[in-house]
Amino acid sequence: MDELVNASGSAPLASLSEDQQLTLSGTWTLAYFHAIRQQLNALDAKNIESLSLETVDQLDTAAAQLLIEWFGSERMQQQADRLPSQRRQLILSVIDALAVVASAPEKAPRRWLQRRADSLARLGQLMTALVHQQLYLLGFLGVVLTALGRSIWRPGRWRLTATVAHIHQTGLNAVPIVALLTFMVGAVVAFLGATVLTTFGATIYTVNLVVFSFLREFGVLLAAIMLAGRTASAFTAQLGAMKSNEEIDALRTQGLDPIELLVLPRVIALWISLPLLAFIGTLSGMLGGAVVGAVSLDIPFTQFWQIVERDISVRHLWVGLSKAPLFALVIAIIGCAEGFKVSGSAQSVGERTTSSVVQSIFMVILLDALAALYFMQMGW
Repeated sequence: MDELVNASGSAPLASLSEDQQLTLSGTWTLAYFHAIRQQLNALDAKNIESLSLETVDQLDTAAAQLLIEWFGSERMQQQADRLPSQRRQLILSVIDALAVVASAPEKAPRRWLQRRADSLARLGQLMTALVHQQLYLLGFLGVVLTALGRSIWRPGRWRLTATVAHIHQTGLNAVPIVALLTFMVGAVVAFLGATVLTTFGATIYTVNLVVFSFLREFGVLLAAIMLAGRTASAFTAQLGAMKSNEEIDALRTQGLDPIELLVLPRVIALWISLPLLAFIGTLSGMLGGAVVGAVSLDIPFTQFWQIVERDISVRHLWVGLSKAPLFALVIAIIGCAEGFKVSGSAQSVGERTTSSVVQSIFMVILLDALAALYFMQMGW
């Protein structure tokens, strides 16, 4: 009862007489909730013959609910008949409310509704996180373009050595894997196209299928996906390690701009590397189709390239390569932005590296789909 010294009114008291009559007195309100519950738990309701509430100074719904749960609804309803109208109405109202709760549906539908609510909450959290992520990328893009516009007219601030090093890392070192991948995909496309077109006696059009698909889509798309997995992760890991070692903070302390020093060379390197890799991937994919045509479809190399020169316009090559700078910008921005978001631990570096790869590939495929729809509507 020491916890109730500062509460208003007198403390609740439950006294049991020899004839098993329980007499309640004092203040039975929410302020004394724990004390009331302790006193009731110390008694046995089965041995009590009657209940007297005449000496209770105050009674609220919280105490009335405890009494009803402890004493039983029927017995409390009988006791309420001997009380003043206001207090009787209070007890009867609580009894009716508890009866409504008891007759509510079973817990299974509630759990189902709770699961639906949890699913909606998670969906809302994911959408909120996606919006925040896109806003962050837009803001980071604005910072990078501002730094580019500030330094482009000042050749003394260009980081040529770093840019060339990143071109070597992201472009030259990626040539073998991009060429091999596109060559194999070109061969697969030729096999699949020939399998379908043979049914219609149109095997020769396998050449058009392979060349058209690689000029417009596969050449730049496969090169961009390779760079999204290879280069975006490297950018995130490099900048994340620098962030963990506080090297980026040290650059700011020295008055150097990390965006201009670390991000711009990477962005410019990808701007140069990806169009070249896309061009190499396009030629390699066409070569893979030509090899399959020569080996399996009786289409000699000379005939293959004659069909390309006769039927395929160079416009399709420019349409495909026009997407490369946009893909390069997206990959570089996402890779660098995720690196700057590293919090300092090795686990954070791994999480951000994974996030940069997933986001880069997703954005590349999304932008490629939108570009394909746009070019189709424009008749290009």
